[in-house]
Amino acid sequence: MDDPVQPRTADPRPRRRDRHGRGMRGPVAPPQVPLSASRAEVFTDLVQDSVERLERRWPQLSEIEFLVLEVPALGRGGGAGEDDWSDDVVPLGGTIEASDDRPARVVIYRRPVEIRTKGRDERAALVHEVVVEQVAELLGLSPESVDPRYGEDS
Repeated sequence: MDDPVQPRTADPRPRRRDRHGRGMRGPVAPPQVPLSASRAEVFTDLVQDSVERLERRWPQLSEIEFLVLEVPALGRGGGAGEDDWSDDVVPLGGTIEASDDRPARVVIYRRPVEIRTKGRDERAALVHEVVVEQVAELLGLSPESVDPRYGEDS
């Protein structure tokens, strides 16, 4: 009698399901697909896009470090506008002046920006506004001179 079921071969892959057949089988999306990017990575990409857009007009921005932090630090001192805010207003970004051993820094706070926006386009617009405002503060210029489209709804 011929048996149509082939014998099971030893599988070198680790078992991804529990003994009841439940659990994750594998990743939801491959790593190269945007779905697999974390919110923090997507936010950092938005900041980088905004900086690249400004660097075309202001090449000196390559000397400034741009940082993304989750939330502003409370009461630590040391720059980035921590002492400039109260319980009523949470900053979306800040600047740290250059010193002898480190370049000037622009800090964008991810969670306050995310809370104030609903979608990716709105978030990208707010990130760009915050970056423009912080760069303008650092360079001692008005935001409109840093980016002529500042404040426009687009």
